[in-house]
Amino acid sequence: MDLTKLLKPKSVAVIGASEKEGFGGDVCRNILTYMEDRSHVYFIHPKRDQVFGVPCYKSVTEVPESVDLMVICTSQKTVIPLLKEGAAKGCGGAVIFASGYGEVGTDEGRANEKELMETARELGIAVMGPNCAGFVNYVDNVQAFAFISDKRDRKGSVGVVSQSGQLCLSLMDCPGMRFSYSISAGNGKIVQMEDYMDFLVEDENTKVVSVYIEGVKNADKFAAVLKKAADKRKPVVILKAGRSAKGGAIAASHTGSLSGSDASFDAVLKKFGAIRVDDLEELMAMSLMLSTLKQMPKQATFASMNLSGGETGICADVGSLNGIEYPDFTKETLASLKEQLPSYASPNNPLDMTASLSYDADLYAGALRTVMDDPNIGMVLIGYTLLLEIADPAIHYMYQGIEKVVKEKGENCKPIAMIPFAENTRNAEYQEKLFNIGVPVLPPTVYAFKILRHLADFISYTPENKSLSLAVGQKKSDETYALSEHDSKKELGAYGVPVPKEVIVTSAEEAAEFAKNTKEALVMKVESADILHKSDVGGVKLNIHGPEEAVQAYNEIMESVSSKRPDAKINGILTVPMLKSGVEMIIGVNNDPQFGPMVMVGMGGVFVELFKDVALYPAPISKAEALDMLRSLKSFKLLNGYRGGAKCDIDALCDTIVSIADFASANRDTLKELDINPLFVYPEGEGVGVADALVVKYKE
Repeated sequence: MDLTKLLKPKSVAVIGASEKEGFGGDVCRNILTYMEDRSHVYFIHPKRDQVFGVPCYKSVTEVPESVDLMVICTSQKTVIPLLKEGAAKGCGGAVIFASGYGEVGTDEGRANEKELMETARELGIAVMGPNCAGFVNYVDNVQAFAFISDKRDRKGSVGVVSQSGQLCLSLMDCPGMRFSYSISAGNGKIVQMEDYMDFLVEDENTKVVSVYIEGVKNADKFAAVLKKAADKRKPVVILKAGRSAKGGAIAASHTGSLSGSDASFDAVLKKFGAIRVDDLEELMAMSLMLSTLKQMPKQATFASMNLSGGETGICADVGSLNGIEYPDFTKETLASLKEQLPSYASPNNPLDMTASLSYDADLYAGALRTVMDDPNIGMVLIGYTLLLEIADPAIHYMYQGIEKVVKEKGENCKPIAMIPFAENTRNAEYQEKLFNIGVPVLPPTVYAFKILRHLADFISYTPENKSLSLAVGQKKSDETYALSEHDSKKELGAYGVPVPKEVIVTSAEEAAEFAKNTKEALVMKVESADILHKSDVGGVKLNIHGPEEAVQAYNEIMESVSSKRPDAKINGILTVPMLKSGVEMIIGVNNDPQFGPMVMVGMGGVFVELFKDVALYPAPISKAEALDMLRSLKSFKLLNGYRGGAKCDIDALCDTIVSIADFASANRDTLKELDINPLFVYPEGEGVGVADALVVKYKE
């Protein structure tokens, strides 16, 4: 959908312009406050000659030029006629503040929404909303926003799109935030969140895409946008409601969106390298840092420079809790720092510089330059609490030293950020100065190191070896049926999953004959799609040797199953040589209703049951992604030769994960779930063994 006339209009008509508080009045106030050139802005009111001294037109048809954008500040009942009137004037975009649509949950609201969607599509008008707060285009200075905020320069490079107008306003009220666009999408029924995200990813003036979302409506478009951002290496930061059951219910009632599986949403973002944050403060801080830095660190390694031992200890501890890598300084760096620091200082990373250097700009610049020149360091963190009122002159000299190094190094300057140790109202003058030289002031340490962890993950992300797509399906029924174990393995085997050779015997004589010609111990299991838990009905016998034991096992299984499940259709007894023991794993698939098949991998036994040590990832999956899944497990060491144990065949396990993901992708429309439990992983070079498998499908 083309959003040019909506978000970058050359002419704007405000329908329902007013001097009263509310949508009509507040949009006009914002226009008059922020827009110096109003030569193509028109106020419309059928009963007013002027608003705030600006002449009013009775209707949009009286406007002397074509109208790109209508900002409709009137009630729901007026919207459809106004859209038709605007279309005749060339209108291609409309902001609709009115409520009374699908969000109210009534038949009337849903009917209103359907009519609005049909009309907008018929007329070719990109509609923002309904039930939104509008937008501000800071690049071209277009004001179509209905909330009032303090006047200041907010132009920057963060593109915000939010399903909450109040959160848009909260972001705008953050003193350090600077925007390319701030968009309140509202219901997002015509122009959806994914469309705005796509616009911002493509926009050359937007450096960071910052999103508050309550649900994904178009998973394919969502994936396509995230892929585009990944290819461009443009960061997308997402705050999503619905982590909790209650949060999901609130999100659904607010927008009519499906929250979907939160774990699946996390997995999708991980696949595409997008950043998920937990609250508004983290969203602001992450977006502010990414937009302020002149360039990304070339490596996710950090140096921390502080003025006291206490601050240094906090940075060391909180950084460690968030997995921040503080590499050791080189011998050359340590030798140089020993010459520059007081004799009682012991240079390490994190570094306690002591306060003495902070009162001399040249000395401070020298220490900063030394740390920055260390080849092990990717980014420098300066610990200092920037207070509202400057009492200690240290910040003057520190800033001069930082500025000197930044200017001296130019494009070769490694990124720098300042971290306070307590939340105080910041000194606006120095925050602005630091911003202008590309140094963001982060929140205090707990938030700061959390977002630095996000930064490290973003730097380390490599889209080249990712399968940047989703296998989103279209199920045709809610009714399901299970395949028998043999049929499940047969389907998986067709996709390269290494299933064992097995036979179905239908008589004691066949069982005896198979056992007679097999040297290995056998497993005998009832073969029936109606019996998913075989052990519960006495349907499994292990360690069967020779014909006599095979006949006995066959008869006992058939007798037990017939008495406990007389209704079940029995295909026979599945007979297969027992697999040798290995490291026990579980691989499963759950077909998420929004994002398609999600592949789950974990260590078997208590690891999955008690510790929930699993990795989840959307299909399809590349071999590199399969390996990343395994490495993310806390129990990965057991696969990799822990404490002298044999290293497992990780390569074969990765191949199996890829094959299962291929099967899930190919069957996206019919697969409900899949379970391989257990799967044995053998020593390196010996492959894997599938002991049991269950495929559940939707009826077509």
